[in-house]
Amino acid sequence: MALQPLLHDLVPTLAAPTSALSGPDGQIRAAGVQGVFHADRRIVSLALLRLDGREPEPIGWSVEDAGTTRFVSLARWLGDPGPDPTVRVDRIRRVRPGSVTEEIRISSTASVPVTTAVTVDVESDLAPIETVKSGEVRSSPPAAIDVRVGGDLDCKVTLAPGQSVTLRWSATVDDAGAVMLAGPRGDFARPAVTAYDNRLERLVARSVDDLAALRLTTPDDDGDTFLGAGVPWYLTLFGRDSLWAARMMLPLGTDLAMGTLRVLGRRQGVRADPATGEAPGKIMHELRRADTAGSLPAAYYGTIDATPLWISLLHDAWRWGHAPDEVAALLPRLEAALGWLADHADPDGDGFLEYIDSTGRGLANQGWKDSHDAVRFHDGRLAGAPIALAEVQGYAYRAALDGAALLTAFGRPGAARWEDYAAALSERFRAAFWVDGGRYPALALDRDKRPVDSLTSNIGHLLGTGILNADEERRVAAALASEEMSGGYGLRTMSAADRGFAPLSYHCGSIWAHDTAIVAAGLASGGFATASARLIDGLLTAGEAFGFRLPELYGGDDRATLSRPVPYPASCHPQAWSAASAIHIVRAMIGLDPDVPNGVVRVRPMPGAPEVRGLRLAGHAVDFTNGEVSGLPSRLTVTYPASLP
Repeated sequence: MALQPLLHDLVPTLAAPTSALSGPDGQIRAAGVQGVFHADRRIVSLALLRLDGREPEPIGWSVEDAGTTRFVSLARWLGDPGPDPTVRVDRIRRVRPGSVTEEIRISSTASVPVTTAVTVDVESDLAPIETVKSGEVRSSPPAAIDVRVGGDLDCKVTLAPGQSVTLRWSATVDDAGAVMLAGPRGDFARPAVTAYDNRLERLVARSVDDLAALRLTTPDDDGDTFLGAGVPWYLTLFGRDSLWAARMMLPLGTDLAMGTLRVLGRRQGVRADPATGEAPGKIMHELRRADTAGSLPAAYYGTIDATPLWISLLHDAWRWGHAPDEVAALLPRLEAALGWLADHADPDGDGFLEYIDSTGRGLANQGWKDSHDAVRFHDGRLAGAPIALAEVQGYAYRAALDGAALLTAFGRPGAARWEDYAAALSERFRAAFWVDGGRYPALALDRDKRPVDSLTSNIGHLLGTGILNADEERRVAAALASEEMSGGYGLRTMSAADRGFAPLSYHCGSIWAHDTAIVAAGLASGGFATASARLIDGLLTAGEAFGFRLPELYGGDDRATLSRPVPYPASCHPQAWSAASAIHIVRAMIGLDPDVPNGVVRVRPMPGAPEVRGLRLAGHAVDFTNGEVSGLPSRLTVTYPASLP
């Protein structure tokens, strides 16, 4: 049986929609997922450097920026004898959209001249990303893609003592069929963070650089920018991922959010199509090129949560001060999205949002935990569809109120209907979801409306939505703060006390950075600073362990067992919502909550909050220093809490 290739020890170099993945030695081998990819095709499947027919011995590598990586190795058979190496090879890889270039710098400190034959073997298989992900080796269909390779691929060099020489080779691609293009530059600010814990400073710096490299647009979107979800499998438009990442990055400006909203709005569903999951008003899940889409349609709508998340991102961008006329231009899309909530999100009419894949070819689970075994009872049994997820009800509650606020503010009818919808949904949720004597909400309701009673991180997404009252938020916070949930380096996706728990399960025990950051922010906003700080510390510890590039997910082992988190071996990195988590926890720590349309900015900093310069709010550069916000336009009033939590 073919296995999905492992990713955790590969080194990425990125400038979306192009990325390179190699071993820590810099070599790109004809194995696994190594290669240079462009818009879901592998344009370089082999790039093997040799000196005198031998591979140099690797000793280290470093990231200079997301698009530049340096690999250092030795040619110990050359130069002077003795323990100290005298011939060094620096391989500097630069990825730009549509190209990869390498400088091979050979330096000698030997006391005698050194002569060596340098070769670089380069091949291209144009394999689709889905073929690579499957782990199978098979021929690829023809592709109208032109890959050009050139440079110093076979030459002999002689170095005098103390001399170095630089060779170069490159591969460029011309791909008229690509559905993803490089996003324009300058879509968000780059803040400067000063913190007592300097891990936060390094995590933010690395994350912002990676986020800039993940920017994408399409040939049909007039430069509107969004973030590709992650390298290598998901470097494309993902409704849920792109929306969450843009939402987390609102403190750096609203342009990325609006670009994401417009790109997804143009592809909003207009008809009912079970084969693709499309429905009127629905926001899509994933966009691929037709020749690499694999088992799913190229434009796939199998997501239960992207539509309410789209509504709330539009509302939040407005609250952060985006231009009202641009917000108003999307109100017809908003009304269509609300129409999906009313007419298509609840097919059995029980008052909850639910999903089922009726085709047998789409995603069995359509929330953010979308693996086939993600929804399990406490005893480990799988839940049967249709499934109503807990956090999705919270998203819908928030979206209804956010939609009502926008309708009211812009003089559109229908706000009262959505306020009533939210109130009724809250009561239904209260009656149906609480389990374990009312200690926490269930993960979901299954097809028989039974509560799926495992304790999971999903319920943390309810915090701050408003669907819970104050006492219920306290109970959720207490459940999440338990050792079974928070005993690792972040928040486990499932409690260690549940039968389905496994530290390296994709969604049943692992830790996801974005999930932890969302819950940490919800805890902070509710005044549960101690529980929030523990989760944030877990993320910072994980960030340090992974070179300050938080991966998609990692192991949920206990801190008492391991001094650092274990990689999840197929985890994408860099990944948009993992990188954006760094900004989200900064916002949680400083407690910034703007309401620009109503002229108010609320600030509730946590103890030990960092100083942050260069945030963006209402189009102005804003700083948070000495516990206060400065740089706001005069029309905004800042309020602070009477006491800190």
